[in-house]
Amino acid sequence: MWNMDICDIAAGAKKASIELAAMDSQRKNAALEAIRSSLKSHQDKIIAANIEDMAAAQMAGLSTPLLKRLKFDAAKIDEVCKGLDSLIKLNDPVGKTLSATELDNGLELYQVSCPIGVIGVIFESRPDALVQISSLCLKSGNAVLLKGGSEAAHTNKILADLISNATLQAGMPAGWLGLLETRDDVTAMLKLDDYINLIIPRGSNAFVRHIMDNTRIPVMGHADGICHVYIDKAANIDMAVKITVDSKCQYAAVCNAAETLLVHQDIAAAFLPLLKAAMDEKKTELRGCEQTRKIIDCKPATEEDWKTEYLDYILSIRVVSSLSEAIDHINHYGSGHTDAIVTEDKQAASCFLRRVDSADVFWNASTRFADGFRYGLGAEVGISTHKLHARGPVGLEGLVIYKWLLAGKGHIVENYSGPAAKAYTHKKLDTHWTFQQ
Repeated sequence: MWNMDICDIAAGAKKASIELAAMDSQRKNAALEAIRSSLKSHQDKIIAANIEDMAAAQMAGLSTPLLKRLKFDAAKIDEVCKGLDSLIKLNDPVGKTLSATELDNGLELYQVSCPIGVIGVIFESRPDALVQISSLCLKSGNAVLLKGGSEAAHTNKILADLISNATLQAGMPAGWLGLLETRDDVTAMLKLDDYINLIIPRGSNAFVRHIMDNTRIPVMGHADGICHVYIDKAANIDMAVKITVDSKCQYAAVCNAAETLLVHQDIAAAFLPLLKAAMDEKKTELRGCEQTRKIIDCKPATEEDWKTEYLDYILSIRVVSSLSEAIDHINHYGSGHTDAIVTEDKQAASCFLRRVDSADVFWNASTRFADGFRYGLGAEVGISTHKLHARGPVGLEGLVIYKWLLAGKGHIVENYSGPAAKAYTHKKLDTHWTFQQ
């Protein structure tokens, strides 16, 4: 069903987005329940398609961490279904009154949230991302064009088919979800600024930059996840070990896993041997600066290591002389994703939280918490490291914008112009806009 011209798919999505924007919460939630039921009832077909993708990826030599991301088994299906349950329970982000102002008696202005329109998302080889992204777009009233990694082609196709069919039967407009299958499709999509309102690319800095340089469509970039953990001189050492291990090893092949560890010189001798023992158990390769290698045995770290998102069981370590040096390192080498400090010093933590220029900045917590589902956002379409209307995990609230609605009683601007102009009242109101008013 996807062998259509990309322009036709985008035009269909644009048409569907107008209808979807006016859908009430009950109908959208019913469609999400239909997706959940369809995934469960067709679980065997989904797993069979994924086994085919996994076999091809193994033959092609895909790395173990990336194979782990590609795998979509019964446990992963249960996980995305739980995510759908959580999403259904969330409040509808569309139609919220953000502000209300009386301009004059009988002339009232409302700022009301509304969908963005048509969103194009290019994502990595994670089939669960397709379910999360499409369901978030549906709940927020947006049509979506999806392009997943080629390694997951069979899994993505059956998931897109199931979601489209289930939601069509639940009363959603045809064409609200479109699946792109080739790089040429992406190239074509970038030219469709008449139909597409936003593109969200998930990938490397170079990939995101390529997208930005080749489209006039606004881009919300989810670039590299070069995340840091800084162990302050006032850190609890046992806590520091646990947080570092979790940040790096709980799931190494994701963007919120730590890639660089910064350690204050005053605590390095006590902390690093304990960390090495814990990382050896996790079979994690350590690469350290000269000072690090005087304390523990590890490979030397190069300048390139500070700039690298490994997505693997590799951690680079640098000993720093101060909190300021740690912050400067993060702001220079980091990708603006997620960075954490471990310390019992509230002043040090406050300085770190204020000065680190990242979307997610944590105190005494693992970087792995940077996730839309864990934030209660109903999963995420990606992490925005740009300073747009949405930053960090982009969930429902990041997929809506707003419109200004003005209700008058025959008011005209002429009465508010010239020597005898009426004055505006500009009085804030506590009322909320409803489309039935």
